[in-house]
Amino acid sequence: MKKVILKTVLVASVLVMTGCASQPRISSQARVGSDFSSYKTYAWVSPLATDKAGYSTILTSHFKSAVQSQMAARGFTFEANNPDLLVNFFSNTESRTEAYSSPSMNMGYYGYRGGYAYGMGFPMYGGGVETRNYKVGTVSIDVVDAKRKELIWEGALEGTLSSKAMQNPGGAIQSAVGQIFTQFPVQSAVVTPAQ
Repeated sequence: MKKVILKTVLVASVLVMTGCASQPRISSQARVGSDFSSYKTYAWVSPLATDKAGYSTILTSHFKSAVQSQMAARGFTFEANNPDLLVNFFSNTESRTEAYSSPSMNMGYYGYRGGYAYGMGFPMYGGGVETRNYKVGTVSIDVVDAKRKELIWEGALEGTLSSKAMQNPGGAIQSAVGQIFTQFPVQSAVVTPAQ
């Protein structure tokens, strides 16, 4: 019975630790001294980081839609000709591997019969190692002061664009951008639901 309880506790501990490790992580930083209340308009950096070979990708259109929603909710308007801010966004997917160990405990039993020793042995610990390969995506957004050509804010969300999430890229990007903008220095005047 102790053996079963010990195994259960060890496996549960491993699962809790790995579950905590794979949660998306948001990070952001703002340039010290930037007065975000002085900015009213924005446009896109050209070319955007998600564009390729001189054309706009479908991924770019999803990002534009998500960022426009967040910026509008904070009172910013799009102005292509003379914006206060320039916005750029990036997505990156990389392969990762996690290793999980499966602890186990065995008791030895030995005997002595016909020239051989036997008796109860000490617990022997062992286990197997299982590996899992997966892809993790990072989304990041840069906001630049257009006149000074200076990055004033950047936000990133790591661990969100999985292969499963990208089966619905519009929803996944909308959700990721919404999570990043929770760290933006200008808070939303309108509640926008994260998808």
